[in-house]
Amino acid sequence: MDTTATPPDEPVATTARPDEPVATTARPDAKRPLTPLAGPYGHPFHPILVTVPIGAWVASIVFDLVSHRSGEAEVFVKASFWLIGLGILGALAAAVFGLLDLLTIPRGTRAFRRGLTHMALNLAVVALFAISFALRRDHLDEGDVTIAGFVFSAVALALLAISGWLGGELAYRYGVRVADEETQAEGYT
Repeated sequence: MDTTATPPDEPVATTARPDEPVATTARPDAKRPLTPLAGPYGHPFHPILVTVPIGAWVASIVFDLVSHRSGEAEVFVKASFWLIGLGILGALAAAVFGLLDLLTIPRGTRAFRRGLTHMALNLAVVALFAISFALRRDHLDEGDVTIAGFVFSAVALALLAISGWLGGELAYRYGVRVADEETQAEGYT
């Protein structure tokens, strides 16, 4: 097994075979919850909560597009409006738990910098959807999506994809709030 030291902000590389024990992480402090409110060890609440805004915002874009082909455009325009609002509320709830997870990551590390970028992008996404929500409010009865509202939503969704990639990197590459390798190995015995 490769036992060479790696800097604390680099992932630990191993050459372990499936029947060998796996090396533990160099920074286990980012795996434990800051508070039980953030979710139990190895099962944080933030990742499950982000499914609400992501799903709502993707559905809102789909409804925007469907409204142009539907005989009942007003229904889809209103649904899109309310989905954006639901997404904003869901994002605010997810952000609280995301912040709790961010605070477990040691400062000055690559993972912490990724976490800050992830957070900043998510705040921009929420702001863009909030602008889209406000732009749509006065046009609900017209049965048509405003071009500006749609553009703000589309840009926000593109930024959300980038932010989601970074969130995945935090969990799957850096192991933030993921159970340590020894705990994971228990599932394969």
